[in-house]
Amino acid sequence: MSDFKKGLYIVSTPIGNLEDITLRAIKILKNSDFILCEDTRHSSKLLNKFNIKSRLIPYHKFNEKKSLIKIIQYLNEGKILSLISDAGTPVLSDPGNIIINECIKNEHQIFTVPGPSAISSAVSLSGFGDKFSFYGFLPKTENELNKALKKLNIEGFSLVFFVPAIKINFYIKHFKKYFSGRNIFIAREMTKKYETYYRQSIDNLTLFKTQLKGELTIIISEKIKKELLTTDNDKIDSLVKKYLKNYTVKDTVELISKKEGVSKKIIYNLCIKNKK
Repeated sequence: MSDFKKGLYIVSTPIGNLEDITLRAIKILKNSDFILCEDTRHSSKLLNKFNIKSRLIPYHKFNEKKSLIKIIQYLNEGKILSLISDAGTPVLSDPGNIIINECIKNEHQIFTVPGPSAISSAVSLSGFGDKFSFYGFLPKTENELNKALKKLNIEGFSLVFFVPAIKINFYIKHFKKYFSGRNIFIAREMTKKYETYYRQSIDNLTLFKTQLKGELTIIISEKIKKELLTTDNDKIDSLVKKYLKNYTVKDTVELISKKEGVSKKIIYNLCIKNKK
């Protein structure tokens, strides 16, 4: 115990295959006085596999605030606490922010024990760009979902979501509405026995006929720039001449690319041509 600093450890745990846990995570969990977890029954399977005897304390979205006083008391007493989620890296779409901010407020040390994450795992497999925006769980109601997706139609970034498998068809209908022209990557049961991946253009994606189980990690590709058609050339060239009268080349490229959905490289070349 003397080898470890006192405080709160944010410990990543496997997203499926229990053998993905890190050696450091096992060591920290074994030397923790208490382990905060979402579901003691679920986390017991991990602890039993690696002979971890530390006491589990339920810590989930329904008791986060009520647990604060006791947790801070343990930290004041010099205890070592670890926070884990059911799977992956804690706090990301899971409970944890409240206790972290309380630790900051009370000047207790917080340490990270990095490891598995559904987010980085799916992004690395997608084949999409490495610039991405993580949203987490999408709204469940139609009205709120429409508001969110309308704002998320961001140029140049892939979008990462968590979706309950049982509602995948509901979300697909909305993805087709807001992300036409993009590609989609769906990761199911990552690192588990029935690990499955689906890759498709959103426009060609059909609804699933059989009900999927579990939780899905969805990635929508970055906005695909359309190539400039010959018939559009005069229009874009005309816009370039117009914008260059009042804007720099950089601003002209940005404004026209965003407005017309045309590659920045093409617009830049037209700017240079018109500058000569």
